[in-house]
Amino acid sequence: MVCVCLLVLGAAPAAGAGAAPGVVCTSTKKSLATALRKGITKALQGRRGTVAVALHDRSTKTRCALRSTYAFDAASVVKVTVLGALLWDAQRAGRALTARERKLTTSMITRSGNAATNTLWNQLGPAKIRRFMTAAKMTRTELNPYGYWGLTQLNARDQQRLMELFAGWNRVLNADSRAYGLELMGKVVESQRWGTSEGAPETVKVHLKNGWLPRSTYGWRVHSSGIFVAPGTTYTITVLSHGNASMKYGVATVERVARAVHPVLNAPE
Repeated sequence: MVCVCLLVLGAAPAAGAGAAPGVVCTSTKKSLATALRKGITKALQGRRGTVAVALHDRSTKTRCALRSTYAFDAASVVKVTVLGALLWDAQRAGRALTARERKLTTSMITRSGNAATNTLWNQLGPAKIRRFMTAAKMTRTELNPYGYWGLTQLNARDQQRLMELFAGWNRVLNADSRAYGLELMGKVVESQRWGTSEGAPETVKVHLKNGWLPRSTYGWRVHSSGIFVAPGTTYTITVLSHGNASMKYGVATVERVARAVHPVLNAPE
């Protein structure tokens, strides 16, 4: 089974998403939640397309969500799911990744290699990937029934749950698996280090995976999901979008959200 990510060129613009209604933020610090809600809402004002946002800051127990269960074609952000499934499967077998698997995962994450993803997807098979998603509580993620991994149906909430498995202690991925995932997402090639990393201070360590996919319906899918290790805290941001007239437009939308978030979460006490 050969899986592809990029399908039909020729994007078509989708209906506008308006002024980002429904951004909801909660926090142990009320002022933080208010600032984030206002910032994300303002960042999306006037932007065309449909955008979903989810974020979590561990130290302040801050969460924000916008359309967090809305389903998008996953494009290449699904490669983190493939990585997680491989690591989880290896753990269960009581083995380390082989040299071949390390080469493939490095290509898949750091350069978004599609051929490497095809190989690992076929090696694991849908059943193992689904078992991992169940363990990860990715309850609304649906694999494409025809094997096209880029057309997995993914939402921001489930992507956040996945990224948080790499961000800190949990019962699904052990310390070695988490460290390896963070290492790869910290070495993404420069040309792909856009998106939710935009506006992160130099004191913050960035671990990132992006995805982009043009189709004849809903234009460009442009997604970005990151883990950010800052002094005193770790936080995660996911922004998914479609209905973008171009990749450049979608990247700009994602980065507007990122620039609204990083300064607030890294502001001095």
